[in-house]
Amino acid sequence: MKKIVLLAALMAFGFGNSQAFEGKGDQKFQVGANFQDEATGINITFDYGLGDNISVGISSSYALGIDDRLDADFGDRFDLKGRFNANLGNVLKIDDNFDFYPGLSLSLKNFGGHVGARYFFSEGFGIYTEAAFPLAKYSDDKTDVGYYLYNQFTINIGASFNL
Repeated sequence: MKKIVLLAALMAFGFGNSQAFEGKGDQKFQVGANFQDEATGINITFDYGLGDNISVGISSSYALGIDDRLDADFGDRFDLKGRFNANLGNVLKIDDNFDFYPGLSLSLKNFGGHVGARYFFSEGFGIYTEAAFPLAKYSDDKTDVGYYLYNQFTINIGASFNL
């Protein structure tokens, strides 16, 4: 019984000391899977806190599994984005370990928005999910591979790390 109480106390201490977004100077690195209709791939994100509730960063994705009917080279598969987030976890006061962040992104392929959430289990490790959507289309040309890869709703799921 003493071991169970000690384990529970250690876990509570670990969970109690984590914080999803700490404000100015906060740095987050995220790596995860990217899912969309025409492809699956990987997504890497870095965010840097500018203030209590504002962060900026970069995000990159690479489409690995593309529908066989699309002929995509490296340039078609790769995207790089600059991003802006409004980190609202502390405003919503749900939990110190939880952060909810809507934002905007400008990429090599389109202009869009995203809505994300992350939850930290410890000071350095958590999980995240993001839903991204285009606000300005990449292309209206249906013969262009980018029309199918960058004009759609995507979901990212993965791990988040404090740096």
